[in-house]
Amino acid sequence: MSRAAVMAGALSLVATGATAVPAAAQTDTQGTAPIASIAKVAVAKKRLQVRAGRRVAVVGAVRPGTVGLKARLQVRRSGEWRTIDRDRTSRTGRYVLRDRVKHVGSTRARVRVSGAEGRTRRPLGRMNVYRMAYASWYGPGLYGNHLGCGGRLYPGRLGVAHKSLPCGSKVTLRHRGRSVDVRVIDRGPYVGGREYDLTEATAQRLRFSGHGPIQTTR
Repeated sequence: MSRAAVMAGALSLVATGATAVPAAAQTDTQGTAPIASIAKVAVAKKRLQVRAGRRVAVVGAVRPGTVGLKARLQVRRSGEWRTIDRDRTSRTGRYVLRDRVKHVGSTRARVRVSGAEGRTRRPLGRMNVYRMAYASWYGPGLYGNHLGCGGRLYPGRLGVAHKSLPCGSKVTLRHRGRSVDVRVIDRGPYVGGREYDLTEATAQRLRFSGHGPIQTTR
């Protein structure tokens, strides 16, 4: 471009009162704040395995650190993502999300962060909310027997017996910090006060012995 053309462009800006704005300082469509680019949603701490009535929590930060972004803790329910808590990021990009959960169950969870430029998501795995139930286990001496939901019991088979849950229902069990996902494969137990009967393989996964309380999502 010639020197004369450059001078002409500068004179045109002066005449119209316009000011050249560097790309790095451009604002969003509302003209209120610089556009934020969300590169990463980090999770520093999460507590998603809890008893009913207690709080789940997720603490993390957005990188690069940006103030004022909307952070939401969401769970998948009835085919939709539903927000159970929300926060605004601090100057360092930090967010804290908590919620006291009352309903027993297992569902996917995520953090969703949105800003002027768009949104991003961070999967968290499953959120399991447990209640206590009384359980026992069975296996030796019964291998080869027919199961109430079809098939036969054999060593190494995972599953539980329950009196009323539909056959094939998925249950997450937790005991002493260990958890396992299994399905209802049999009927029982028929001993008073016991709700679940774990197969031997299931009990071994959880290091559960004898009979006693166990955590369940059903």
